Amino acid sequence: MPALAERPEFLPPPEGGVLRALAIALVAHVLLVLALSVGLHWKRDDDSIGVEAELWSPTVQQAAPKAVEVPVAPPAPPPPVVQQPPAPPQKSEADIVAERERQQRLQAQREEEERERERQRQAAERKRQDELKKQELAKKEAEQAKARKEAEQAKARKEKQEEQRLAKLREENLKRIQGLANGTGSPSSTGTAAQSSGPSSSYAGRVRARVKPNIVFTDDVPGNPSAEVEVRLSPDGTIVGRRLAKPSGVKSWDDAVLRAIDRTEQFPRDVDGRVPTSMILVFRPKDL
Repeated sequence: MPALAERPEFLPPPEGGVLRALAIALVAHVLLVLALSVGLHWKRDDDSIGVEAELWSPTVQQAAPKAVEVPVAPPAPPPPVVQQPPAPPQKSEADIVAERERQQRLQAQREEEERERERQRQAAERKRQDELKKQELAKKEAEQAKARKEAEQAKARKEKQEEQRLAKLREENLKRIQGLANGTGSPSSTGTAAQSSGPSSSYAGRVRARVKPNIVFTDDVPGNPSAEVEVRLSPDGTIVGRRLAKPSGVKSWDDAVLRAIDRTEQFPRDVDGRVPTSMILVFRPKDL
């Protein structure tokens, strides 16, 4: 096989025109460079010369419609950025227990404060009620004192009116009795009146003898206190009134005397058949 390669008849024929093609290509490049240089120089020197050129298309073509400017809507603003709060730090079990205990202490403290406020409110309400009660009691006592004073004044006026009435009645009885007879006094009497205006000397004793059996008194009192009682009588001797003119100082003895007079009801007539309209009787415990 190498022997065959060395023989010329077995080699491919040489290609012709290679040099000519290279030369033509070189010339074409040179001419292109020159044409470009001339074109650039001509453009720079003849800018002032007006040149009109019309281009004709070999075929008739319709012009495109005029472009209409479509208004473009402004871009929508971007949505506001919402900042997410930072995630709370994770608490440990000990922190949770401590927080729960703190909340419990706060709750207990609030409840204690509320109870204290309630106690203070109740104390203030009790104090206010006590003040109202004191004011009502003082007002009631003042009204009672005023009523007692008015009652005492009314009683005093009534007693004074009664005394005036009895005094007038006594005076009228004396005048009437004096006109009944002339000279009813005793033979030794030195009076000048038509008749004696007072009871006889023995009349007071007769009256005390009538009253003493009705006295019921068992108390042991020191001394011998005397109770003076004014007794008012009708013409027939009926007791129409009695009044403690001078207390003895021993209330039980005064009450016993007044009860005895009430039980007596009627006094005897005097020796002349008359009954005084009023008289003062004196009673002592040791005289019974």
